[in-house]
Amino acid sequence: MAQKLSETERVIPDARSDAVSGRVVFEPWRALWVLGMLLGALVGLLFFASWSALFVFLALSSFTLCLGHSVGMHRLLIHRSFESPLWLEHILVYLGVLVGMAGPFGMMRAHDMRDWHQRQAECPAHPSHDAPFFKDAFWQLCCRYQLTHAPEFRLEPQVRRDGFYRFLEATWMAQQLPLAVILFFSGGWSWLLWGVCLRVAVSLIGHWAVGHLAHRRGHQSWHIRGLPVQGYNLPKIAFITFGESLHGNHHAFPHSANLAIEAGQVDPGYVVIKSFACLGLAQNIKTPKSAPFREGLERVSPVLAGERPPFFTSP
Repeated sequence: MAQKLSETERVIPDARSDAVSGRVVFEPWRALWVLGMLLGALVGLLFFASWSALFVFLALSSFTLCLGHSVGMHRLLIHRSFESPLWLEHILVYLGVLVGMAGPFGMMRAHDMRDWHQRQAECPAHPSHDAPFFKDAFWQLCCRYQLTHAPEFRLEPQVRRDGFYRFLEATWMAQQLPLAVILFFSGGWSWLLWGVCLRVAVSLIGHWAVGHLAHRRGHQSWHIRGLPVQGYNLPKIAFITFGESLHGNHHAFPHSANLAIEAGQVDPGYVVIKSFACLGLAQNIKTPKSAPFREGLERVSPVLAGERPPFFTSP
C-alpha cells in the first residue's frame, strides 16, 4: 500500500501523486542566465573595479536581499508571517524580483514544492540538497526536479489574480533592465556590471550555498521526528544573510517572522519588520508561539542550567 503523502497549504497531492519518482531536468535558459551574470561579474571585477562600484554592489545587494528576498518574498508573500499595506507588499516583492531568482509565482512554487518534498518520509536528493557540493550547485542553479506524477500547486486567488504580480512573473528577467539603465547613466559600466551582474551572481550562488549547507550541518536546537531532511542553523553568517541562515529555526517554526529565537542569535530581517511595525506598516507579526507546534517537533539541544528557552517551552 502506498504511503500517504503530507500536504501543505498550496501543494495538494492526489491518489496518483508520488514524491520520489522523477528526474532532474536541465533548463538551458536558467544556465544561460547564471552564466551571463557570471561573465558580466567577471568582466566587472577584472576591468571595471572601483570603490564606488563596490559601494553600489554592497548597497543594492543588502537592499534587495534583505527587504526584497528575506522580508518581502519569503516572510511576507510566501509565509504571511506579517501583514502590510498592499502598496508596501508590492514594493518589497518587486525588490525580491530584482534579486534575479524568479518571479513571485515561480519563487512561491519553488519554495513550496521543496518544502512539500522535505515533509515526506522520503525525499529525493535534488529537493533535499543531498548531492555533493558541486553537483548540487549545478542541479539547483541550472536544473529543476520533474516528478512523474506531481501534486497540484494552488496559488491563493488574491495572489494569482494580482495584476502586478502577473506582470512581474512574465517579465522578471527584464526587470534588471531599468536598473541597468539607471546605473549605467549614473556611474558607467562599473556601476552596471557590479550593481546588476555581480550582485545577481553573488545572490544566486549565495542563496544556493546557504540552502545547501543549512540542510547538511550546523547548530540544531529542534528536530522534526520521522523526517529525513532537517534544517540547521548557521549563526556565524546570520547577519550577512539577514537571518535566513537560521534555517533550523525556520524548519521548526516556518510561520514565524522572527528567525532568531535562541539567545545570542541575530535576525536583521526581523528588525526591519519591527521597524515597519513602529511606523504602522506591519501588523499581526507572527512568532513561534503564534501557531501550534509542528507534528513531531522536539527539542534537541539541552537547555543550560537555570536558563529558560525564549518564547516557548518544549512540546
